[in-house]
Amino acid sequence: MEPVCNLPVSVATYAPEGTTNAFLIGTSGAILVDPAARTDALDREVAQRGVAHILVTHTHPDHVGGVASYAEKTGAAVWAHRGREELFEQATGVAPDRTFIEGTTLTAESGEQIIILDTPGHARDHVALESTHGIFSGDLVVKEGSVVVAAGEGDVRAYLTSLRRLVARNPPRLYPGHGEVIENVRETCERLIRHRLEREQRVLAAVRAGTTTLETITDDAYEKDISAVRSLAEGTVAAHLEKLAVEHKVRWDGERASPR
Repeated sequence: MEPVCNLPVSVATYAPEGTTNAFLIGTSGAILVDPAARTDALDREVAQRGVAHILVTHTHPDHVGGVASYAEKTGAAVWAHRGREELFEQATGVAPDRTFIEGTTLTAESGEQIIILDTPGHARDHVALESTHGIFSGDLVVKEGSVVVAAGEGDVRAYLTSLRRLVARNPPRLYPGHGEVIENVRETCERLIRHRLEREQRVLAAVRAGTTTLETITDDAYEKDISAVRSLAEGTVAAHLEKLAVEHKVRWDGERASPR
């Protein structure tokens, strides 16, 4: 039995490839991560390994749908980020048994360990889980395409810092929340960093050219048809405007932008 089991779970909410990766870490008394829903395949692995701990990388709907069911089924300790207990309970329907912070270590009964790393940006409560096998990176990284970092709860400055933190940790691989395992960690993270900075430059150029509204800045910042994902694109541009405003490169009041 492999110490890490990855089971893609179909999700109804928007996600790359329509699935979220649920992970079981450990061959007995395992750590269950991001159970997006209850499935027959996940049920079999849970029954075979047993589960001692349940946690999620963040509380977006496509990562938490199976938490309540597996908590009841296994009696495992349910963990949430300290200070985010209410958010966790609202998202999962389960009050956490225990809380973690940066550096907390969880251990499966078979000995496998994970260490909590705070990695906000995609979501305020986002964490990654470091192990000897690699880092379970949630929605920080995808092998292809990019990650949504939208205004409201997304923070581009924090997201870039979290990506750079992954590079500095230099894990052997990343186990992302969506898609395939990532072996070329540095290359993938640096691609995503470049993507964000290039988008930022297009947003900044649009504002400096006199474009002022979120709608028109978004039109200028994207060179492709975004009609199918318009709301996500505008949320992304708004997050970039918030970053640029904090850095005193533009003025942005939530409705109109102007250069500084």
